[in-house]
Amino acid sequence: MWKYIKPHLPYAVIAGLFMFGEVLMDLIQPGIMSRIVDDCVLGLNNGGTGNPGLIWRLGIQMIGLVLFGGMCGSLNNVFVHMSAQNVGNDMRKDCFRRVMQFSFPQLDEFGTGSLVTRVTNDITQVQNFVAQLVRGMIRTLMLTFGSMFCIFRLNRDFGLVTLCAFPFIAGCLAFCLSRANPLFSRLQAQLDSINGILQEDIAGIRTMKACVREVYEKVRFGKANDELIKTQLKVLVIFAFMNPVVNAMMYIVVAVILLIGSYENGSGAATPGNIMAAVTYTTQLLNGILMLNMLFQNISRGFASWKRVKVMLNSEPELKDGAFCGEFGNRKAGNAESGKKGEIEFRDVSFSYPRSGQTVLEHLNLTIHPGEKVAILGATGCGKTSLVNLIPRFYDVTEGAVLVDGVDVREYNQKALREKVAVVLQKSELFSASIEENIAWGNPDASSESVKAAAITAQADSFISSTSEGYGTMVAERGMSLSGGQKQRISIARAILKPAEILILDDSTSALDLKTESDFYSALQEFSPKSTKIIIAQRIASVRGADRIIVLENGRISGSGTHGELLKFCGAYQEIYRSQMGGEDENHG
Repeated sequence: MWKYIKPHLPYAVIAGLFMFGEVLMDLIQPGIMSRIVDDCVLGLNNGGTGNPGLIWRLGIQMIGLVLFGGMCGSLNNVFVHMSAQNVGNDMRKDCFRRVMQFSFPQLDEFGTGSLVTRVTNDITQVQNFVAQLVRGMIRTLMLTFGSMFCIFRLNRDFGLVTLCAFPFIAGCLAFCLSRANPLFSRLQAQLDSINGILQEDIAGIRTMKACVREVYEKVRFGKANDELIKTQLKVLVIFAFMNPVVNAMMYIVVAVILLIGSYENGSGAATPGNIMAAVTYTTQLLNGILMLNMLFQNISRGFASWKRVKVMLNSEPELKDGAFCGEFGNRKAGNAESGKKGEIEFRDVSFSYPRSGQTVLEHLNLTIHPGEKVAILGATGCGKTSLVNLIPRFYDVTEGAVLVDGVDVREYNQKALREKVAVVLQKSELFSASIEENIAWGNPDASSESVKAAAITAQADSFISSTSEGYGTMVAERGMSLSGGQKQRISIARAILKPAEILILDDSTSALDLKTESDFYSALQEFSPKSTKIIIAQRIASVRGADRIIVLENGRISGSGTHGELLKFCGAYQEIYRSQMGGEDENHG
């Protein structure tokens, strides 16, 4: 944590100086009150005659001290929160940067709910921890030791009585913290669970309503929420025990001081003003200990949150960047020198998802030539999406290698590699922005004319232009205001607008009718004739015009060729064809 506190240490130091001024004013005031009682009211140093003039002077001094102390306290708050907010800001940026570097398996391992909790709630707890550390801890320590010094300075017996209370209070505090600390970590984990359920339910609310699962989800959320409440109540019960103990000790100490003071006042060893000042200092001291109780609650919870944030920050990205930056680096890919860009080679590739152990692709060899239009077909779960996810290096191969333009993707700088590849995912993801901004997401410098041209190619211009705001129409969160086909077309427009050499369409036209799909593929060839295109589809009608069709079965290639060739020689393709065409035969010539 020091890494984040150190740059903003000057704010904390300035806050500490102002806190010193505030506490000093608090410690001076009981001494002035003692003088007012002894000298001005009782006249103990003036033959029993009061001194009204001195009361005015001392009263004005007290007002000045209060105003100065209040100013110091206000400035202390400003600098404390500047320090804490800047620490939280830096930490949140680093956490977000780390999340952006995580591989897909790492994202799955943490879970969306947990990541959101860590970047928001946990860092807020750390901010509170820093603020309490800078303000609360400094004030408590200054007030505690300052009050003890002043009590001993007034009367040694008063000081010894006050000191006797410390072991009991410290033991009580240690007991509470030992019971509460494990609960703080549990609290944050339970918040993870609640956030995860909430995000799942909001994202899938249409499915939930369609399946009439509202009651089930209410019960599931209620159970998670009940567990959180139970843990919070346990923490509250533990610390609720602390305050009465400290209050009881405070009143006992005050009572003993009054008893000793009344005895010593009779013998002249203590004055009424001294007794009053000692009681005030004792109250300040024990209030400081009560503040320490609250402080340790926040610090314990903040430290538990910091440990969770630290786990995320210390998790190194599993996908390490290579040094090769394509044509922008000091080395050129083999095919780039001859002007050929967009070649992809799968060389003896095997792949299984991390932590699952299940083999998805097995010793697969495939070369896709620059500018070629290749379609991939196969049953659900045969490895189509897994195969294309290896190209932009969303995952690393288990065995073998994937090469783009003759260079292993693991040697590429990830940013440079992904600039060469445009992907339309199975699930269309849109952002809360205008339609134009969504289309230009992968190419922010694109002109409005280029955005429109991409939308026309993707068959999206007609429905966009029919809206009142046109391309300025705002898209609701996750594209909820659009139909499935509209979201797909905007996602396609976004991908083809990106100046990439490889275009991957992962079942991205499934919500389009056959005519719209056919019009799109015809327009795409004109819009981007030189790019290498990989099309994953379920319908043969969608891909029969491809240069080559690859048929996947259980992670292996069972057929490769044109539509006509596969109908003659590939049993798996023939089976797919019969199931989709209802047994209709085709003349192969």
